[in-house]
Amino acid sequence: MIRAVLFDFGGVILSSPFEAFAAYERRAGLPPDFIRRVNATASDTNAWARLERSELGIDEFIGEFEAEALALGHRVDGAAVLECLHGELRPRMVEALRRCRDRYVTALLTNNFLTGNPDWSSGGSFGPILELFDVVVESSQVGVRKPESRFYEIALERVGVAAAEAVFLDDLGVNLKPAREMGMTTIKVVDPDAALDELGALLGLDL
Repeated sequence: MIRAVLFDFGGVILSSPFEAFAAYERRAGLPPDFIRRVNATASDTNAWARLERSELGIDEFIGEFEAEALALGHRVDGAAVLECLHGELRPRMVEALRRCRDRYVTALLTNNFLTGNPDWSSGGSFGPILELFDVVVESSQVGVRKPESRFYEIALERVGVAAAEAVFLDDLGVNLKPAREMGMTTIKVVDPDAALDELGALLGLDL
């Protein structure tokens, strides 16, 4: 029996940052998916991973990320890459979150960083959305990130359910795999409408 619905933020509640990465790559004359390639290289120890664990500040990240990109053959503007994370809310996903919280524990499981996005605060534009979650688990606060198994363990502990009692929506298969191996039901968000149809069928809700 499902008791909790867990959501990723960017790419689920918000539009995908990969769309913004692609637009930046076109503007900057970079190869397609170059930013994702940088992020996937030494993915547990690179600048992006350390930023999301609060091991680097913004300025440190920018310098190290640009150096990593250069080592792979291209110059990038690290600050411009961070700007790509300012996505747009998906209204149907927000409404689904509201409907889920009437019957289920809701939680946000997000890889993020402490500074650089003024929307990410109780006083920012995302504040009303954050209030819809019973539990918020942020990589920058807990010191581990998806897909590290400890991140999911912390989430389940805070939500107060077993893995088999949770469904988790994320846009990245690499983040869903450990959750699924732990026993969670997982939904990959490629087409948001299709993902919500799948979630609604699972929960027996009109989403």
